[in-house]
Amino acid sequence: MKLDVTYISAIVFHFALGMLIYFNESLAKIYFLIALAYFLYRTIIAPEHLKTVEILKACAYFVGAELILRITKGSFSYEASKYLVILFMMMGMIYKGISGKAYPYFFYLLFLVPSIFVASTTLRFDANFRTNITFVLSGPICLGIAALFCFDKKITKQQLSQVLLYVLLPIITLTSYVVFYTPSVKEVLSSTVSNRAASGGFGPNQVSTVLGLGMFIMTIRLFVNSPNISLKILNAVLLILMSYRAVVTFSRGGVIAALIAIFGFLVIYYFKVSKRRRNEILGVFVLFVISGFTTWVISTNQTGGLIELRYANKDHLGREKEDVTTGRGKLFLHELEGFMANPFFGIGSSRAKDQRIEIEGQGITSHNEVSRILAEHGIFGIIILLILIFKPLEMRIKNKKNYYFYGFIFFWFATINHSSMRIAAPAFIYALILLNVTHEKKPLIHRKQIKA
Repeated sequence: MKLDVTYISAIVFHFALGMLIYFNESLAKIYFLIALAYFLYRTIIAPEHLKTVEILKACAYFVGAELILRITKGSFSYEASKYLVILFMMMGMIYKGISGKAYPYFFYLLFLVPSIFVASTTLRFDANFRTNITFVLSGPICLGIAALFCFDKKITKQQLSQVLLYVLLPIITLTSYVVFYTPSVKEVLSSTVSNRAASGGFGPNQVSTVLGLGMFIMTIRLFVNSPNISLKILNAVLLILMSYRAVVTFSRGGVIAALIAIFGFLVIYYFKVSKRRRNEILGVFVLFVISGFTTWVISTNQTGGLIELRYANKDHLGREKEDVTTGRGKLFLHELEGFMANPFFGIGSSRAKDQRIEIEGQGITSHNEVSRILAEHGIFGIIILLILIFKPLEMRIKNKKNYYFYGFIFFWFATINHSSMRIAAPAFIYALILLNVTHEKKPLIHRKQIKA
């Protein structure tokens, strides 16, 4: 029962924190500084055998807190969470070293470098070189550093569940903030386009992505970490609230990515557990379906049916929209053309956005990391993608104990295809794929020999 009280207390605290930050945004800076000091302290004092998990918890927390800190300008930089993940992962390398088998990710990082030199000759004269390069490469570098540290690091399933909880808690704070920012979405809706007002006054795509990650982790907790009916109901309610706020951002990418990741997790999890446990899973699945149905009914009611039109790719008058990708398909094809025109060294980091400023007068950032990597890195981009996709699959063949594997890799790939790497979440979730997940050791039972 003690664990239940601790979990519930953490949820209440983080929900209340979101409310307090909404009423006084200056508290976000205090929140950030206290969290930073707390995790640095925990990392430094942690005993040797717990260093890895403490570093992962620190990274997890700032990955989950990234959006609430961006919305409220609570951190020292827009990209603070990525920088902190890099910082903690490098601290981990100092403490725990790097696996010699992680060498493909050294090459991955090296292959990012040529695009910087190409960009120095291709970017517009008046473009801010440093800002453009760091904005585009901070996500890929964050992924590379995290992958180097995490590769083949041993962690138990229970410890991995704790790491995911540390991602979830600040997402609960974000959910609370968004709820107080727009208690009634009816008042801010007039069309079926992505809605900034329903997203806490910030970019709907990013908010939807982080809330979608929360949906995914909340689903995992519902199936794996809900030992009694009370926790099952609590987690289902949180799942409904988080899903509802993700849906009413009207940004579909984060929700769809979450559903794909949930599917990847549930299929593997069902076949990995014992037959006796499968019967319980089916019961929880019924609760999960009810939660999903409830979310959709509430969303439809609160949006006056506009959300149904959004997912049917129609405008508020019910007319079919020409482009289901809302312009992203055009960006994707434009970047592929850049690759075809410069297949060897690419067009250079951030040049894809730079070209759109020259041609259209506005620099729309890419939503697709795959096409951007190909366009800006050329043949090195192909090698980068091959490393990112096939190295984890090679690991999976040797170690199949991580039943989150496909959920994680689906979330990463779906996210970078609709939101690029604007936030730290896909980089960190990808790194978790590379962990060596082990079973918890059962305590030995010592029996005294009875003397005759």
